[in-house]
Amino acid sequence: MNVEEIIKTNQRMPLPKRTLIHIALVANKIDEEIATVLKPFDISIQQFNVLRILRGQNGKPANLSTINERMVTKMSNTTRLVDKLILKGFVNRTVCINNRRKVEIVITEGGLNMLNKIDRILFDAEKRILKNFEETELHELNDLLNKF
Repeated sequence: MNVEEIIKTNQRMPLPKRTLIHIALVANKIDEEIATVLKPFDISIQQFNVLRILRGQNGKPANLSTINERMVTKMSNTTRLVDKLILKGFVNRTVCINNRRKVEIVITEGGLNMLNKIDRILFDAEKRILKNFEETELHELNDLLNKF
């Protein structure tokens, strides 16, 4: 199915517009697939992203600024995401002893355990999403996307 059929238009779009709409449609489809995988764990894509960032800290605390700059989807509601993860027991937040204005966030054992469960299922979903591509095509696609 081509882009025009998906958005239900009879007009042939200029190639740049068609390309950008196509990329947006693919991104939305990927988000839907990942959200479906995360739904049984009662976690959003953004919350999952925060947990992965904190796991990547290898036990070192991160502040809100660090988390926000590493987010795949930049958002202004990082504080709210962290608050929700605290309520779920996946992260802890403390005030830095040396600088009382600095808030430090670390992933908990519960957060790490949740990520380990999700990782296995997400890996299968990623393979399913990309099943129509050969490895060489994925390298080529990444090279093309790097041009952005």
